[in-house]
Amino acid sequence: MPAEVWPQPVLDLLAAGDDRPVFADGDRIVTASRMSRLIRRIAAGLRAAGAGPGVGVALRLGVTAEAFATVIAAFAVGARVTGIRPDLTPAHLDWQLGGNTLLVDDARVAELAGTPDDGRTLIAAGRPDDVARITWTSGSTGSPKGCAQTYAAMSAAWAPYPDRWPPAIADLATRLQRYLVFGSLSSQVMLEYAVLTLAAGGTLVAARPPGFPGMIARHRATASVITVGKLHQLVRDQRTDPVDLSSLRALLVSGSPLAPGRLAEALDVLGPVVFHGYGQTETGMISMVTPGEMLAYPAALASVGRPPPVTALSIRDADGRPATEGELFVRTPAQAAAYWADAVETADVFVDGWVRTRDLARLDRDGYLHLLGRIRDVIIVQANLVYAGPIERVLAADPTVAEAYVVGRPDDVTGEAVHAYVVPAPGHVPDAGRLRALVAQSLGEASVPQTIRSIDRVPVAPSGKPDKRALARASPDSRATH
Repeated sequence: MPAEVWPQPVLDLLAAGDDRPVFADGDRIVTASRMSRLIRRIAAGLRAAGAGPGVGVALRLGVTAEAFATVIAAFAVGARVTGIRPDLTPAHLDWQLGGNTLLVDDARVAELAGTPDDGRTLIAAGRPDDVARITWTSGSTGSPKGCAQTYAAMSAAWAPYPDRWPPAIADLATRLQRYLVFGSLSSQVMLEYAVLTLAAGGTLVAARPPGFPGMIARHRATASVITVGKLHQLVRDQRTDPVDLSSLRALLVSGSPLAPGRLAEALDVLGPVVFHGYGQTETGMISMVTPGEMLAYPAALASVGRPPPVTALSIRDADGRPATEGELFVRTPAQAAAYWADAVETADVFVDGWVRTRDLARLDRDGYLHLLGRIRDVIIVQANLVYAGPIERVLAADPTVAEAYVVGRPDDVTGEAVHAYVVPAPGHVPDAGRLRALVAQSLGEASVPQTIRSIDRVPVAPSGKPDKRALARASPDSRATH
């Protein structure tokens, strides 16, 4: 356990930053010293509202300097912090707000920021074994799964410590002068690279309004996070109607798998700015490959990079024995410890200090990690996990459907997209619009199939089981309903 408890290094960095700009929002520039004072005031307000060790703080915030200060302040008082997504179903929202949890939205932040500042040095109050953060999955399994990360784990992370940066991250850090922030500052990826940016001496830049490629050119951004689908769109836009992206030095691709050909095309069109990595909510970053590596060693295009020295990988066969190709198990310093209030899933995934990724992988002789497929039946839509099984159960429960099968296919907009196949019940014709509405009501919009296609029967594999790979390879035809 490091001597400093998260987020002490961020508090110290800002307290010593004086007039250095750390957050830009249009014409408004927030300096390190001003951000430090803002964090102190919000932390005092949170304590007055009852937040502290063992108390949940749920954040439903926009992208502002106050939002960033609130995220850091919530950790500073030692609370159990979680971000609330705007697209949650009412049932999922109730699940995430259950128990001893304080909901903080933008209006509440304005009140908290008015708390008097006593000027005293803010010391992180987190207890090492307490849960510091719960990062929720999409909820497409019925109830969202919350990846619970302790203060000890967050304190072991590399982002705020230049001497801990892996080589790929050290390369990335030199490109983070103006890092675009959008979506939610409490998200795992956005916060991690925001902290890295501050540690590297850069500035967080609020995207107003969001949208590629305009926000890069408009804000003279040097770096941003981008999903696979938006990367495809950006490359296409730059080919047909290019804008000035000369300021751009780093795009961090997250979410769905990225084909080597598409990755090579992105490097060709956008230049040596694409960082391709692999990670999971449960583990954080597992591996990364830099643009320089891909250009010097084209075989790396087919990989997701090399793991940093502090990350241990274990590839195992179905019996748990070491294998050349098999399921990937990972151990990282900052990994989650469990799923919140879910002992069954915790026992299945967190095994003897390792995290089961449920991805199939191999390592090549140069140490590059290659992903070969998935054990779990999951589709990654806009960087969010969507599970096929619950969608199939919702569809199959409809009286017009005898059988339902859900697969994922690559998609230029969303990275991957959900596609459903239904075998009609005798004498019935399924109504795709009504089926889509049922899925949205039960599981949320992210789980809604892009297409629903009626089929006479499902293809069968040699094992006798439904062959969903054959369905995934099939192209939707005139019988598909959108």
